[in-house]
Formats: sequence, C-alpha cells, structure tokens
Amino acid sequence: MKKENLEKNQKGNFNDQVEGRNAVLELLETDRDINKIYIQSGEKHGSIYKIIAKAKDKKILVTEIDKNKMNQMSQTENHQGVIAIVPPFNYVDVDDILFEASTRQEDCFVVILDGIEDVHNLGSIIRTAETAGVHGIIIPKRGSASVNATVEKVSAGAVEHMKIARVNNLNETIKYLKEKGLWICGTDMETKTYYYNQDLTGPIAIVIGSEGYGMSRLVKENCDFLVKIPMKGKVTSLNASVSAGIVMYEAVKQRNK
Repeated sequence: MKKENLEKNQKGNFNDQVEGRNAVLELLETDRDINKIYIQSGEKHGSIYKIIAKAKDKKILVTEIDKNKMNQMSQTENHQGVIAIVPPFNYVDVDDILFEASTRQEDCFVVILDGIEDVHNLGSIIRTAETAGVHGIIIPKRGSASVNATVEKVSAGAVEHMKIARVNNLNETIKYLKEKGLWICGTDMETKTYYYNQDLTGPIAIVIGSEGYGMSRLVKENCDFLVKIPMKGKVTSLNASVSAGIVMYEAVKQRNK
C-alpha cells in the first residue's frame, strides 16, 4: 500500500497537503485556501478541538477517517491525527521578496539555497529564517527540494509566513540581486574569513550550499565575499540547516546593533 501511495504522490494526487497539529493550526491562521481537513477518528481532544473550531469558522469541510486510511494518506508518517488538503504551494517572484523588505522599511535580507535536497533541511531553514526576519528564500527549480508536506511539517507552519521563490537560474538571479543593491555572502569552508568577522549589515543575501558539495563553482564565483564557521572537533562539517541558522543569526545580531 505504501508503494501505491508513493506512486500517487509522484502523480500529484496527494502532493499538496499539510500534516501535523501545529502546522495545520498555523495554516488556518493564514489566508491560504484549504480544500478539506481530515481528522483521525477518536482524536477529538487537545489542539484538535482548536483545529475543528477554526475550520468551522472558515467554513472548511472536516471529515473523519479511520487510522489506517490516515496512515495511507500521510507523507510524513507523523500526521498527529490531522491532514489538510490544500492547493499547490504559492511560490512568489524575486521582486515580491524585494517588495516585502521595502514595505517593512528594512534592508533586504534574503537566503539563497544552492541545491538543498533534503526536505527536512529545507523545512528547518524556513523555520529559522522566518524567526530571524528573513524577507524571502530563493531556491532553484532543478536539483533542489521543494515545498511539500514534510517541509510544511518540519517548518512548524513557518512556510505559510515565508515568501519562497523558485528560479530557473541561480546565477542570473544573483546578478539581478546585485543590481538591486544586495551584497551576496557565500558560505565556504575553504575561505579564511570567519562569519563573525564579516560585515553582514545592509541589504544582503546569504547563500547556503548543498549538503554534500557546498556551493556550485559558478555560484561561489558570483558571491561578493565568502565566510566560514570555525570547526574545533574531528567532524569537519555541519548540517546545512545548522550552518544556515548560525550565519543568519549573526546577521540578525549585527543588524540589531
């Protein structure tokens, strides 16, 4: 049955869903359309009451199904008794991210992900970026994880509050951001500059490379400067989402000064 469900996911039948109580509650706080919410039979307690009440206020259909059907539908295998069916994720244009910064009257703060393939890393980065006040995230259309049920779940609903753009060519996008006045900061272990010694104020885009290979050669060449995180242990690399969080919050610290 899991194999059959996986094939359906690839065809897109169940691709657009949000799973987990916190993620669905965050979803209900937004203006995003929700087609239907499935509740597992016998799970009407705790935060499920809140979900049902909010769905009722928004006139969203709530349907009870048994545990087996819920497990078959689930993409994350940790649905917590609730799955919301939604239209495809609404990606934005890069200009929408720049406009978001201008409406907040803040220097633009962007994160660029160069080939992040793990959906858990993508979800974690989105969650951290949202709390750090990042105006938007840019990902490539090819060779990168995209927003799905697992990303929604791992981000704890933060994806509903984050502008995410998918672009055909990261290098062309980086050049465009430079034209708009942003500095491009890449993360690379081969550079000599530690992230806390680099000025990360002003309009900036921080580039995080892929889990296994880091940034691609052309993306690295198009960065204005590179920074690294000091490694004191025997393991010489960090999880991509951890690296992203460290550098993002250094930028937050500097910008708050």
